[in-house]
Amino acid sequence: MKIAIIGTGRVGSSIAYALVLKQFCDHLVIAGRDHDKAKGDALDLQHALAFCSRHIQIEACANQHVRNADIIAITASVSMEDKMLTSRMQLGEKNAAMFRELIPVLAANNPNAVLIIVTNPVDVMTYAASKLSGFSPNRVVGIGTLVDSARFRTLLSQELHIHPDDLRTYILGEHGPNQFPILSSAEAGGERIRDTPHHRKLFTQVIEAGFEVFHLKGYTDHAIATATCMVIEAIVFDQNRTMPLSTQFQEWMGIRNNCFSIPVVVGRNGIIRHLHPEMNDDEQECLQNAAAAIKSAIVSLIPDLVG
Repeated sequence: MKIAIIGTGRVGSSIAYALVLKQFCDHLVIAGRDHDKAKGDALDLQHALAFCSRHIQIEACANQHVRNADIIAITASVSMEDKMLTSRMQLGEKNAAMFRELIPVLAANNPNAVLIIVTNPVDVMTYAASKLSGFSPNRVVGIGTLVDSARFRTLLSQELHIHPDDLRTYILGEHGPNQFPILSSAEAGGERIRDTPHHRKLFTQVIEAGFEVFHLKGYTDHAIATATCMVIEAIVFDQNRTMPLSTQFQEWMGIRNNCFSIPVVVGRNGIIRHLHPEMNDDEQECLQNAAAAIKSAIVSLIPDLVG
């Protein structure tokens, strides 16, 4: 199993480190515009292998030299002014321009790969990567609201005193302000998790959680890296796991030609299946509002790719 990471920032480095510890692959490639940083990470991780139980081939190269990878995690992004980011959409125009150069080369050199998109704004970038690569949408997977859902479960876990992984509740929509929880079907052990004002207050904390971390330490990396590794694990071991991920689709729940987080099943070929949760009237309204906002962003940032 050959896994490549595109992007040598903190998120890319954190994913690489987690993959070495988890021992998911035989061959790990770290690539990016900063070749010295990529080489430094590769060398550092080679040294870390002395403390691991399995050998992994680890190397660094330029983006255009990544070839025949099974999975490619794309974290590359334009640089952000320290603590000045107020919306992920601020990154959209420049990251879209970068993807226009990057994605076609990666797709040509790695025709059988599953692409995992981490770059923000992740829903727009996932749509762009799907169109620019020419891959089937099931092989272009955005991390989306997987982290948001984990944050929500963590907050609920602290109140309910139940392990987060045993809580069945998803946040769908945009990885951003146009996200919404599916509380009408949330449960733990078959018992409903009630839709209360307090649980709604916990959800509002989730919306701002990423920016809280960003403004406190200048970046986010641990949670998103772990989420990415969870998706990679599901692909590597063909686990058929359910999770909310961003995917470009022609139709889902009456929404057409869009790209945002929906519940999906993930296995060796990427997204195997879309799930269709029951939603109450309020959740249906949130879905329609989120879909309209995300489609507007896609049309605004990458109009020539829409269709």
